[in-house]
Amino acid sequence: QKVKRMYGLLEKQFRGYYHKASRMKGVTGENLLRLLECRLDNVTLRCGFSASHAEARQLVRHGHFTVNGKRVNIPSFQVREGDVIAVREKSKKVQKIVDAIGNVDRVPRPAWIDLDKDSFTGKVTALPQRSDVAADIDEQLIVELYSK
Repeated sequence: QKVKRMYGLLEKQFRGYYHKASRMKGVTGENLLRLLECRLDNVTLRCGFSASHAEARQLVRHGHFTVNGKRVNIPSFQVREGDVIAVREKSKKVQKIVDAIGNVDRVPRPAWIDLDKDSFTGKVTALPQRSDVAADIDEQLIVELYSK
């Protein structure tokens, strides 16, 4: 429940991520957290382009971001290693984005994201590892619940 609320997902969406993670190679719990962390709305939040998950989701939905130069307005878009997320030129004046960028130094940023706040761009330098995700999540409990 906590993880779903943290990422702003509904039960059906979360279950879909679990099934996708269980089909991937490796540990299911870590795969699940990696899939959730690599959502575009989450990456924009981690870059510091928004103040909350709900705001990040809305900004993505309204088309304020590009991934590798192409406009993407799907919050669940999976970002990959090497992708560059940028604020669109005409969106750089949006007050919510300007405010969030102003406060970017106060918010801890994960090591797998390289941010250039002058050009409003963030680059995914690596895929997130378990150590990059909030420590108070017990992914094993999630796996046990959904494996039934």
